[in-house]
Amino acid sequence: MTSWRASRVAAALLATAGLAALALPALGQKAPESILPSGFGDPLPAPAPTPAPAAAPTPTAPTPADLLPSSVQQAADAEALANGADPLAEEDETNSAIAYDMPPEAQRNPAFVGPLGRGDGGFGPAAWGRADGVFLARLMRGTRAPVASRWASITLRRALLSRTPAPIGIDGADWVAERAWLLLRMGEADPARMLVAGIDSDKYTPKLYEIAMQAALANADPAALCPVVEPGTAYGKTVSWDLARAMCAALQAEPGPAGAIIDATRRSGRARGIDLLLAEKVVGAGVNGRRAVNIQWDGVNQLTAWRFGLAGATGLAVPEPLMASVGPHVRAWQARLPMLEPAARVGPASWAATLGVFSAAAYADLYGAVLDSGDVGSAPVTVAEALARAAAADEPQARVAALRDLWDGSGDPRERFARLILTARAAAFVAPDRAFEDDAGRLIAAMLTAGYDTTAARWGEVATRAGGDAWALLAVGAPGQAVPVTAARVRDYAGTLRGAETAKARFLIAALAGLGRLPASDAETLARDFDVPVGRQDNWTRAIDRAARARQPATVALLAAVGMQTREWRAVPPAYLYHIVAALNAVGRAPEARMIAAEAITRA
Repeated sequence: MTSWRASRVAAALLATAGLAALALPALGQKAPESILPSGFGDPLPAPAPTPAPAAAPTPTAPTPADLLPSSVQQAADAEALANGADPLAEEDETNSAIAYDMPPEAQRNPAFVGPLGRGDGGFGPAAWGRADGVFLARLMRGTRAPVASRWASITLRRALLSRTPAPIGIDGADWVAERAWLLLRMGEADPARMLVAGIDSDKYTPKLYEIAMQAALANADPAALCPVVEPGTAYGKTVSWDLARAMCAALQAEPGPAGAIIDATRRSGRARGIDLLLAEKVVGAGVNGRRAVNIQWDGVNQLTAWRFGLAGATGLAVPEPLMASVGPHVRAWQARLPMLEPAARVGPASWAATLGVFSAAAYADLYGAVLDSGDVGSAPVTVAEALARAAAADEPQARVAALRDLWDGSGDPRERFARLILTARAAAFVAPDRAFEDDAGRLIAAMLTAGYDTTAARWGEVATRAGGDAWALLAVGAPGQAVPVTAARVRDYAGTLRGAETAKARFLIAALAGLGRLPASDAETLARDFDVPVGRQDNWTRAIDRAARARQPATVALLAAVGMQTREWRAVPPAYLYHIVAALNAVGRAPEARMIAAEAITRA
């Protein structure tokens, strides 16, 4: 077990090595979209809908055993860090920041950072409780993201963005760096930048300088580095910071110093090839820039953070073979780059949606922009037109027919799930009708991908008659008892499943037990009969159960992600789903627990 975990942590760190080598990056900062999709927990309005606005690597299954750090894993961490994989490696230098003169009233507390207050949907100041900061930081750093569940990622994002005190034993700025670094690996470029921006420059630590560069890079925003480029250069002493200084000089209408730095770097040989040319292209794009640079990707076989960020900042398309060399979180970064045409973003956006980075509304809006682009006949336009028909149809039959076209339009499991997210709002405007019993499962699944749980619950009577996934999804996903839940109904549902789909029955049993929606005796019998070992204990189960008892919702959200370090839902042990759902439910995050449970049934 320890060797498995050690290799996973090392692989997670080494996978980021290429994206930590150089940095830079997006001109303008916008707040991230609402963390929970609009309408989560609330019914949609009854009036008729309006048209939509213009508008992988092989998965690794977690072993149900120790997922927490051990001495062996720490040794693996040290080996990976020695290879330069992790920008959060401990520094020999002091963590004290360069001092600046700042009036006290303008200073912000670095130990209390986060854009989400309780009124904004944050987890509240006690979200981490008295959990040890070093322990939490190691968990964050060792988590291999993205994880299996869209809704687990959404929940963790909210926890990481919550305005909370830094936990015991960790510096406030370093705590921000750890949170932002995990967000970046989850595909959350904008939220990571917001966290970093919450720290005054005189409070930066070496870790935060590294992550500031990573966040600017993920957002393709060179200008984001300019407020800290001088002290960053003093701390980093790397060519990436020197070139950042050149780019910032160009952006501040000082082409002379910018060009001098570029020329000196070329003469020294510290940077060469496409990495230097991309920096020179940014310099040429600055005010009064006079350097014309032609970028050729020939011979480039690896996409680094530097290359992604500077290509995005200058509007260059990254060749698909290079995008294929990195993880899906980089696709999510790509999906929100405003320099790209909408049609070029819809492919990456399907990743962003399934990873939880894009809400259903943002995903549909992007297709609306594709429809407005005037392109004709392309695959994205065809999808956009079908979505528009589904949104604008006056007759329910026409709306459902358009939804079927979208749902049946892809054979790839991840893309099929993305289509459910895309159609969530259109599905929510279909009134419950027995005529759509055969479609009820996908209609309900689509609604629950976006958190339209109360609206989905209106289908309770239809789902009870239809059975199948429609019934199972409402059994775990509805905010109340929308359908009858009994052991006999669970067995009937399990009897309809064949082959790999039998995993749905085990997830259903685990979720119902975790939510407390079955009598304890029935839950125990079903768990035994269907091999769902909810009583089995290991270090991970003990940790998440302990965090739930201590009322630490953010710690629970983090540990839930630790338990889902795989790209495939079927590789998540059903017993782990039980502990995740039960822990989230216990700390007051029942809506998220229900959506994770529904997602398990939808995607298994």
